[in-house]
Amino acid sequence: MSSPFLPPTLALALLAAGNAAAQIPSLPGGAQSHWVVADPQELVVYLTFNPANLQDRLPGSLRFLTVKGLATRGVPWAADYLTKQPNHGAWGISFLEIVRMGTFSIDGRSPSWPRNGAAALWFARVEPSDPSADLGPGTPFLALEFWLPDRAYVSYMRQRGYYATYGDVSLSQAPGGRWLGSVKVKGLTLKADCLPQGPLTGGAGSAGMQTFFAPRASGLQKFVRVAFAGHQVQACSEDSTWTLRGTHPAAGGTLLPPANFEFGYRLVGGTYDLSLPRGK
Repeated sequence: MSSPFLPPTLALALLAAGNAAAQIPSLPGGAQSHWVVADPQELVVYLTFNPANLQDRLPGSLRFLTVKGLATRGVPWAADYLTKQPNHGAWGISFLEIVRMGTFSIDGRSPSWPRNGAAALWFARVEPSDPSADLGPGTPFLALEFWLPDRAYVSYMRQRGYYATYGDVSLSQAPGGRWLGSVKVKGLTLKADCLPQGPLTGGAGSAGMQTFFAPRASGLQKFVRVAFAGHQVQACSEDSTWTLRGTHPAAGGTLLPPANFEFGYRLVGGTYDLSLPRGK
């Protein structure tokens, strides 16, 4: 199966630019905070999911992008998926990511990472409920989960307008080069391993932008835009695995291999007031 919709990463939209040096796109003006991520290593996989138990997380202005919606638009992987899973047309598309970073800073403050501490993300593709609405630059996502193993920093992120909750997350490299990731939160135990193999893609010239919206019940009145450049991507070997167990909605999803190991990019971002025009 080909990669669904866009290459899977915290930056799902790599825009090729030949061999030119990677340039981070300029964020729109008006950011109310400053977020920097650098020197990351991450495991990423795509996941389709049943949105039935997640509708209460959607802001009224958004809807989940569905497998059927992509198939109707001529996306080959989605049409192929529906031939094998015909009852999944209304399912959403998301990515799961476990990432550790050399730099993770919001307005100059960083988390206190435990040994092998990392962050984990479950972000779903969304689009405007009103097709004529303009969400501004950046591929839009709903932040279903953003777990960090630092309770004080989770509180700080929310104060700054970023959605996050506490979670026991780790990522480490074993002898022989295999990466091992885990997430333990209420209702979910996730384990991932990846041995990067094969050619590298991305790198010089790769760049993109994304917009992250918080769940409706979070109480946050801001959204986040990020811009990034320099992703290097390597597929995980065929014997690499992801396992999700529990009652959490992610555990009932369907994984879409291959998973990837990604590194090398730099990301900048900031929060914006939801009352402001999205395109400004």
